[in-house]
Amino acid sequence: MEVLSSRILLRPTDPERSRAFYRDRLRLAVYREFGSGPERGTVFFLAGGFLELSGRAEQPAGPAVALWLQVRDLASAHRELVAEGVPVLREPRREPWGLDELWVADPDGVRIAVIEVPEEHPLRSRG
Repeated sequence: MEVLSSRILLRPTDPERSRAFYRDRLRLAVYREFGSGPERGTVFFLAGGFLELSGRAEQPAGPAVALWLQVRDLASAHRELVAEGVPVLREPRREPWGLDELWVADPDGVRIAVIEVPEEHPLRSRG
């Protein structure tokens, strides 16, 4: 199987609220928008993939869904998120597996791990 692109699909309970969160608070760039009214969808750039908000769910996705966002500077990302009023679920810290992690959530409670990979971590090597 040759994968050419990837996309995470979220069906928020309040699409406008979630769209504003990802666009204005996390400051994800918009790749494209489509449809209108309740069928309106927004696709955000998500590094090597995309995050699409489309449709509407009756219930939040819950804890079974989480996003993993790698950043260059976790301390800077933390300051930006706090300045934007994003509720922090867990302050930045080094995990036992060696990654520096900060946890926030979107308006539906989808957990978002904001990760910095330290210089010495094996994920930095290609070998």
